Amino acid sequence: QVRLVESGGGLVQAGGSLRLSCAASGSIFSNAMYWYRQAPGKQREVVATISSDGSTNYRDSVKGRFTISRDNAKNTVYLQMNNLKPEDTALYSCNKPTYPRFPWGQGTQVTVSS
Repeated sequence: QVRLVESGGGLVQAGGSLRLSCAASGSIFSNAMYWYRQAPGKQREVVATISSDGSTNYRDSVKGRFTISRDNAKNTVYLQMNNLKPEDTALYSCNKPTYPRFPWGQGTQVTVSS
């Protein structure tokens, strides 16, 4: 069964950058993959998506700042986050968008200070 491990989060000042990684223990080449985030008291939301052929989409609030990419040979999905804002503070996780989901990883915390 595919296991997901997110990493790369941390504490950063507004305007800073982070690159998140989502490493899968098995092949994910056939799957679209999404980055999600969930802030305290808020619903989980989709941040960015990437299809199996590499097409991407972003929620409006991160367009122009975030870039999702994938390296299928490494079974890894990335999220480059630039010009971070305090409202980006959340626990970030990745998964395929369809059911059954892969088991959720631990997520990686992104905290942006103002």
